[in-house]
Amino acid sequence: MNWDRIEGNWKQVRGNVKQKGMTMNQFNIGTIAVAIGLAFSAGAIAQSMSKDEYKAGKDGISAEYKSANANCDSFAGNAKDRCKAEAKGNEKVGKAELEFRYKPTDKTRYEARVAKAQADYSVAKEQCDDKAGNVKDVCLKEAKATEISAKADAKAQMRISDANKTANQKSTTAQMKADEKAVGARKDAAEDKRDADFAVAKEKCDVYSGDAKDLCMNEAKAQYGKS
Repeated sequence: MNWDRIEGNWKQVRGNVKQKGMTMNQFNIGTIAVAIGLAFSAGAIAQSMSKDEYKAGKDGISAEYKSANANCDSFAGNAKDRCKAEAKGNEKVGKAELEFRYKPTDKTRYEARVAKAQADYSVAKEQCDDKAGNVKDVCLKEAKATEISAKADAKAQMRISDANKTANQKSTTAQMKADEKAVGARKDAAEDKRDADFAVAKEKCDVYSGDAKDLCMNEAKAQYGKS
C-alpha cells in the first residue's frame, strides 16, 4: 500500500482545514470520512497492508486523537463537550476504517459503517444540548433516527453481500434465495427507518395539546402506517 500517498492526502486535508481557520477537532466527521475514503481508494487497497503498516496506522490515529482531545481544553461548556465527542469519534472511525483496510471483510466493512454512525450520533447529541424543551427533544430523536437509518443500511448491505457470496458458490436456485434475502434485508431496514421517523413525528406532536395533539398523532400514525 502506498502510505506516502495516503499521508500526502491527509496532510492536504489538514492544510485545507487550517486555511479555513478551523481546528481538526472542529472538523466535521463526515468530511474526515470522505478524506479517508479517498485516501483508501480501490487502487490504494489493491495491495496488502503489512502488520508494520497497520500498527503505524493505529499509532498515528491514537496520536491524532490525543492531540485533538488536548486541544479541546481550550474550549468550555458545550463547545468543549462537542469537541471531545468529535475527537473521540474521529479516532473510532479511523481505527474501524483501518481495520477494514487491513482485513477487508463484510464484517469489518459493517463495523466501520457502524462506527461512523455512532460517531455522528455522539456529536449530534452534543449539538442538541445547546437547545431546550421540545426543540431539544426533537433534535435528539432526529439524531437517533439518523443513526438508526445508517446502521440499518449497513446491516442490510452486509446481509445482501453475504447472501450474494453464498449464491455465487452454488446454483441458480441459491441465487434466487439470495435475491429473496436481499428483499428481506431492505424491508427490515425500511421498517427500522420508519419506526425511527415515527418516533421523531411523535416528539414533534408534544408541542400541542388536546385536539390539536390528537390530530397531529393521528396524522403521524397514518403517515407511518401505525395503528
